[in-house]
Formats: sequence, structure tokens, C-alpha cells
Amino acid sequence: MSRVAARLSDSGQKNTHPVDEVLPLPKLALYGFQHVLAFYAGAVIVPIIVGNALKLSPEQLVYLINADLFTCGIASIIQAWGIGRIGARLPLIQGVTFTAVSPMIAIGLGAGGGTAALLVIYGAVITAGIATFAFAWLPARAFRTVMRLFPPVVTGTVITVLGIVLIPVGLNDAAGGVGSPDFGDPKHFAYAGGTMLFILVLMKIGRPFLSSISILLGLVGGTAVAFLLGDAKFDDVGDSGWIGVTTPFHFGVPKFEWFPILLMLVVMLITMVETTGDTHAVGEIVEKDIDSETVARALRADGAATALGGILNSFPYVAFAENVGLVRMTKVKSRFVVVAAGVFMIVLGLLPKAAAIVAAVPHGVLGGAATVMFAMVALAGIQTLGKVDLKEEKNALIVGVSLAFALLPATVPVFFTQHMDADLSSLLNSGVTLGATAAIVLNLIFNGLAQDDVPAVPGVELPPRAAEPDQGAEPGRAPVPAAAAPVPAQAATAAPASTPAAAPAPVEHADGAGTPAT
Repeated sequence: MSRVAARLSDSGQKNTHPVDEVLPLPKLALYGFQHVLAFYAGAVIVPIIVGNALKLSPEQLVYLINADLFTCGIASIIQAWGIGRIGARLPLIQGVTFTAVSPMIAIGLGAGGGTAALLVIYGAVITAGIATFAFAWLPARAFRTVMRLFPPVVTGTVITVLGIVLIPVGLNDAAGGVGSPDFGDPKHFAYAGGTMLFILVLMKIGRPFLSSISILLGLVGGTAVAFLLGDAKFDDVGDSGWIGVTTPFHFGVPKFEWFPILLMLVVMLITMVETTGDTHAVGEIVEKDIDSETVARALRADGAATALGGILNSFPYVAFAENVGLVRMTKVKSRFVVVAAGVFMIVLGLLPKAAAIVAAVPHGVLGGAATVMFAMVALAGIQTLGKVDLKEEKNALIVGVSLAFALLPATVPVFFTQHMDADLSSLLNSGVTLGATAAIVLNLIFNGLAQDDVPAVPGVELPPRAAEPDQGAEPGRAPVPAAAAPVPAQAATAAPASTPAAAPAPVEHADGAGTPAT
């Protein structure tokens, strides 16, 4: 990497676009680590939530976190560096999508939980990744046709549904985790409430970069308090090795079942919209034209990373909007900064002790952070619906009826568990699936595929997965995870185990000038 940086930096080419500029190695490392901090919480939250829901052992959860970080690094390098016609060659960080959390839990619980459930999930993830990769090679006409299925009334509804469905997941963790002996103990809610309050204070009074890592700081602060009070146990950290390599199919050979595959294909359709929106957003920030081929290359990277995730014991991948906001804030446009961040993530993915520290976060602390993130996901959807004319009865019906369908699995679970075929239940027993399907179908019925909805892919108006800090934003406004997120971190998913207090403050690149994305 240093040789490439030196060779390209010394070339003196004045016509190099800032996106393709290779910064000196110290700056690459500094800015790359900054991206990891902003991304970490959203990266690790998905494997933690899914692993806890499937009742994985601490050792298996540590492996899942390591696999996620390792694959995140590879996926980000593919997207930013580019391989042939794969990868947008833009400063886009790849992370596990929050959109897949609820469907994966539904698939896993339908398969009985444990590692057996992971095999069914991975079979669906691999197939959906290959399908996404293949779709991105289709002619532009076919691509535009699919995108017309997702006008703002659909995407806004789906993102709102996603947040609403995920909030109970965060609240269950805030109560101590479903199935724990002391589920509902006020102690857990105290940790959750304290973590949420700390995060909200940081978002209110913090500088933009501090706000962007508020979830991560909340997890660290809440866990530190729990440790001092004897409620955070780090025994597994000592038992974990210093180095651990993620191997393909660690938990066994994936199982390919039709209904989970269909469910994951719906997830990937939604993530295609997310990545398309993020690609256009970062293109505006770095002042680079985004055409349909660039979007297609970004989606190919998504598909390849998702298929690779299933092979390397991870989950579906999408561009992380949290880091799009960081690009805007720091005005550092070089895609090689993301390559450096990818290298950091790969290294973190080889350190089981770091993952063990993350896995030791108490349920109450995790639930408090996750609830904030999931609520902000719902808010992102509501903001998108603000672009829709809801005074028109047909649009109001699309939103309202879709929300009603999304609440059905949580409101009447017995319908899916006792009165429906097990395979069909694994597909339909998900608020995200029912809500998204209802929104798409109702939009086709009421609005059809109007040509003006999506004149062309480059002009698609899509909701961001996160509200990114910009010059017009309120000082305390924090990024809205989508997702990753979700979590939390969309809480946000994997980040270094080191204390973020030592994180470098954002440094603006001398030549950078960001243009706020719409």
C-alpha cells in the first residue's frame, strides 16, 4: 500500500480527481481509522443481535463478530478499489445491512436456532448475493424497471416499517434479553436508560464527529459502568486467542431452502435501493458524475460481498450511510482512505480478543444503544415519506395499510406459528416482508409504473440510510443509521475494541470541498 501511495503521489498528475488521489501513508492511516470508528458500532451490532436471538454460545458469537469485521474489510476494499467492472471506485464503506436483521432472525428461529439456523441463513445469503450480482449485469432497461418499483412512497414505508419492527428487538435486549432468568429486571432498564441518555447528550452537545460515534461511545461508557458495578463479565476475553482466522463454512455446509431464499431476495431488493441512494449521495459530495454503470458496479460489489459473506460466516452487505456523512464532514474524498479502513477492519477481524470484548457488552447497554439506532431508522423513513403527497388518498392508503400488515406478525403471532405451514411461516412471519410486499403491490395497484416516478436510474430520488451531518444540519444532529446501523451501530456493527476516546478529531483535507447531498 505504501509503495502504491508513494508511486502515485510522486507522479505529479494535476488532473487526478480527488476521489482517485492517493494520500501519504500517515494520512491514509489517520483518515481510515476515523472511518472505522464511525462505522464500528453499526458493524458489530448485527452479529450480536442475531447471535443472541439464535442463542449462540459466547465462543460462537465471538467468531461471528470476527467474521463480520473481516468480511467488511474485504467488501469495502472491493467497493472502493474496484476489480474490473466490480466496485463503484468511490469512498463507500460496506457493512451488514439492518434490513436483514428481522428476516434473518425469523429464518433462524424457524430453523430451530443455534448453528443449524445459521446454515439456513447462509444458504439464503449466498443465493441472494449471487442473484444481486447477476442482476447488476442486466441491461439498463431491466435495471430501471426494477427501480420503478421503489418510488419514495414505497422506500419511505419500507424503511419506517424496518425501524418499527426492529425497535422491539432493542427493547427486548434492554430488558435483559428474551429467555434470560432475570428478564425484565429494572437493573437492565437502568443500564439501557443510562446508555440512551448518554448517547442523546452526546448528540445534543457534541461536535459533528463526536455525534457520529455517539453510539460507540455509549456502548463503551455503559459497559464501563456495568463493569465497575460487577455486571459486565470479561472472562471470555482471557479464554480467547490473540489471532484467529475466519475460514469458509466454519459452521458447516449451508442449506438452501426456497422460502428463506425468497425472503432474502426481498431483502436484497431493498438494499439495492439503499446502495443506489448512497452512491448518488457520495457522488454529489465528491463532485463526481454518477451514471447507471457506476450504480451497477456498486451493486455488483454488494452482490459479490453478500455471497462472500455467506461463505465466510457473515451476512448481507450494503453501503453504509454513516460513512457517507463522514466524507461530507471531513471533505476527504479519496477512495483509498476507505481501502485503508478496509485493511484496519481485516486486522480487527483477525483478533478474537477484540471481538470477545464486544461480545461482553451487557444486554441492557446494548438494548439502550440499539433502541436509539432503530428509532432513528424509523425516523429516516418518516423523513422520506415527507417527500410524498400524503394528502392524496391513494398514497395515504399505501402507507397505512402497509404499516398494518407489518404489525401483524407481532400482534397475532399464533396465526403464523400454529395455523400456517412451517416453510410459509418462515417467509411471511416477518413484519418487514409483509410491509414491504404490501407497499410494492399497493403502489402498483394505485400508481403503476409511471414513467415520471423514475425517469432514469441516475436521477432516482432515494432516501438516505442515515441523516448525515452537513452545513445545514443542527449542530447536535447525529447520523441516522439504516442500517447499520442497523444499527446500531444500523447498534452499529463491528469496530475496534480500543477505547474511542483516543480517536483523532476529524481533519479537513486542504483541497476538499464537499457539496451537501440531497
